[in-house]
Amino acid sequence: MAVEKTEKIWMDGELVPWDEARVPILTHTLHYGLGAFEGIRCYRGTGGRSAVFRLRDHVERLARSAHILEIEIPYSVEQIEQAVMATLRANKLLEGYIRPLLYLGDGSMGLLPADNPVRLAVIVWPWGTYLGEEGLERGVRAKISSYTRPHPNSVMTKSKTCGDYVNSILAKREVTRLGYEEAILLDPNGKVAEASGENIFIVRGGSLKTPPLESVLEGITRESVMTIARDKGIEVVEQSFTRDELYVADEAFLTGTAAEVAPIREVDDRTIGAGTRGPITRTIQASFFDAVQGRTGKYEHWLTYL
Repeated sequence: MAVEKTEKIWMDGELVPWDEARVPILTHTLHYGLGAFEGIRCYRGTGGRSAVFRLRDHVERLARSAHILEIEIPYSVEQIEQAVMATLRANKLLEGYIRPLLYLGDGSMGLLPADNPVRLAVIVWPWGTYLGEEGLERGVRAKISSYTRPHPNSVMTKSKTCGDYVNSILAKREVTRLGYEEAILLDPNGKVAEASGENIFIVRGGSLKTPPLESVLEGITRESVMTIARDKGIEVVEQSFTRDELYVADEAFLTGTAAEVAPIREVDDRTIGAGTRGPITRTIQASFFDAVQGRTGKYEHWLTYL
């Protein structure tokens, strides 16, 4: 999906023109992948007001990623929040995607970084739903990938580490080449873990089930959906399940900042439920968009207004 350029990118405390936001070729993270990032969305909501969804939670997760990776961020959580808001305002962007990127600059090479400076950039751009508007309504076709979600002792699943996404890229390429829209990865024990860039939920008997956090990213949209479901009296269970339990689910859907809440209509050429967005998925999806667009006061604390 092509990125539409905006005017300014925040880099290390300064707003610079998009085409001048460059990094040296020996930037350590470019070579070895040791860095972290976040994906955040700003929504234009009720009355034309714009708000960033769960900004503090995303920035705190970036800080946790840095801690896991032994990277010392030279900015506080509050300063990063201010950088996000300043970048949106500088670009007059009322709705779009926000990408804070934490990386190691040039200096030492080799696998042991030494004096490499820690850099932080914030990029914003207009971006529609990741899996397409049709995907939000009709649902996506997914396939179990031959690539396995790495063991949590291999990739530290609580960190959004740059280099870890190579596995997801390979999985996504594999299934899209075969005509599917999304890849689903199994964990090292053969249980369903997550999609290439999203958490996964199934509905059975009126209850939601999602894999536990042992081998998946602690998704902020995931947690938002769980909160919304419980507030509606829908049971939510964090429990491992097999691919064939996914096949016989009444409904299934993906969650993520980019994908938002996207139904799954088919897995491995097997229709899920009625083969369309199910009633529980529809209810949760509607409530999620009500929350992010400020149409309900119940989740107002999730919004940071521009």
